Amino acid sequence: MNKVILMGRLTRDPEVRYSQGENATAVARYTLAVDRRFNRNNDDQTADFINCVAFGRAGEFAEKYFHKGTKIAITGRIQTGSYTNKDGVRVYTTDIVVEEQEFAESKNSAGNGDGGFAPESRPEPEAAGDGFMNIPDGIDEELPFN
Repeated sequence: MNKVILMGRLTRDPEVRYSQGENATAVARYTLAVDRRFNRNNDDQTADFINCVAFGRAGEFAEKYFHKGTKIAITGRIQTGSYTNKDGVRVYTTDIVVEEQEFAESKNSAGNGDGGFAPESRPEPEAAGDGFMNIPDGIDEELPFN
């Protein structure tokens, strides 16, 4: 079984390209900074930086909504490969091929305040201190449930 579950923050905006041909497919590449649970051998590095690639609709979603600093959770599989660079040196790669991806924190709790959305893209309804939208008084009869 080849299954990976990760949660972390994007180190930069996703890099998105489209495949050639009649049915162009989005290919989004991004790097997740995933915190380590323990610090071994007094290592200063507290996170791992994991390369991810999302295809098709997942790639389009990443292009539209993911931005540097956004905290996301993904599931996918590890894929290894290799190629020869222009200097003739063999380079080995390890990527996570994303199968599912979702936001891992609310828009209000995001460190940058926008949770990955541009401020002008979504008007924010007035929220109470608990993160839920306030329902005006006298609207009970309009709600489809009680």
